[in-house]
Amino acid sequence: MYCHIRKAMTNTKSIETSSALSVDCAVFGFDGKRLKVLLIKRKYQYDDLLADDPKLPGAMILENETLPEAANRVLEEFTGLGNIYLKQTKIFSNPHRVSEKEMEWICRFHGINTRRVVTVGYYALVKLNQGIINYTTRKGARWVDVDSVRNLIMDHMEILADALAALQAEITHTPVAFELLPKKFTIHQLQSLFEAVVGISIDNRNFRKKILSSGIISPTGEFEKNVSHKPAQFYIFNKTVFHKAMNDKFKLNFINNWTY
Repeated sequence: MYCHIRKAMTNTKSIETSSALSVDCAVFGFDGKRLKVLLIKRKYQYDDLLADDPKLPGAMILENETLPEAANRVLEEFTGLGNIYLKQTKIFSNPHRVSEKEMEWICRFHGINTRRVVTVGYYALVKLNQGIINYTTRKGARWVDVDSVRNLIMDHMEILADALAALQAEITHTPVAFELLPKKFTIHQLQSLFEAVVGISIDNRNFRKKILSSGIISPTGEFEKNVSHKPAQFYIFNKTVFHKAMNDKFKLNFINNWTY
């Protein structure tokens, strides 16, 4: 039997396994009205691959890195922030996800020699403010309305869509919404965030009533200043109540019943 196995191994054709591993990150931010995603551009032009083709932030995995370390390296490079909320989504391994010309660009830009790139998708959440916007602008990146993104390189539209679907699923039963808001926020800001992420219109009175009755936000006693309308009160996220609610199998599925 050993001889048969050895003969079979000898007759087996060699299999090409040359490939590289990368991470690509959909970085979401909220400007108070719309959900934004961070896009970057190629750093130079190579043949007919234009330097201004938009893409998600990403990088090849270094030999001494784990996947999360590589993703955090990318996030810190383009946002200047560490300890950002980060979650892995899917592995994108279609052998044809990168065209021949794209592969030429990747090999030249990164100084590698490979015929295939498998990428691991992540989504990250940041509390968007002017300081972060200024930093990302200096890095040649820009914040774009998620709904307006129509074309990205390679399969980055698929990576973005998968990340958005993951965020939409998470926002109903985890505290990820508060990773996108400032520490102190108004109920209107919170409602606008849910509408922007989930893509629905929510009745103001029902939202206010149900979010307050849930107990997951607490009033600060502070109000908006220098506004043209009646100042709204600021609230903070109540982690203790939220986690107790999770233990009681509470879920924010009722947002589906708040539409007009």
